Amino acid sequence: MKKSALTILFIIVIGTAVQAQEKQIWAKSISGQPAPALVVEKWLTPQPDTDGKFVIVDFWATWCSPCRVAIGELDKFHDEFGDKLVIIGISDESEADVRNMTDPKINYSVAIDTEGRTKKDLQVTGIPHVLVIDPKGIVRWEGFPLLNGFELTDRVLKNLFAKYGDTSGTDSFQTVLEKPDQAASQ
Repeated sequence: MKKSALTILFIIVIGTAVQAQEKQIWAKSISGQPAPALVVEKWLTPQPDTDGKFVIVDFWATWCSPCRVAIGELDKFHDEFGDKLVIIGISDESEADVRNMTDPKINYSVAIDTEGRTKKDLQVTGIPHVLVIDPKGIVRWEGFPLLNGFELTDRVLKNLFAKYGDTSGTDSFQTVLEKPDQAASQ
């Protein structure tokens, strides 16, 4: 009887520890699925060419302290992997609010969608929320990029590049970037 009770207790403790180690995201999970269309109301930088590249989409806001920390990390990824990676920051704030934020400086592509269409479609409830999309348009990483134990790092990106970066023999993915009037007419 004591062995049974200890075995059950052990299973509960291990089960709880395993659950505590599961990655939490504050959005609908779409990992391994095709990326959603990104609805962009206005580009504040030139629209990037995503053809044949990995794409990081970052949903963020100027008032969000973790978002500001993540911007620094994303800038590093932009500098290190710019030949195979495009980073797009999308805010649902006004153009003025985004343009007035100068610290930290964002060195990658920035757009706004004040109605937060894609963010709502993904049911994002916590930011920053990041998607890493492979060149074929499949979401390969998602979540809070600073989550302890599940951070988005250069090592994670290198592993994704190695695993999903071969686009030979296939059509490469062009991330769908729409303006709201185009999305409504489809």
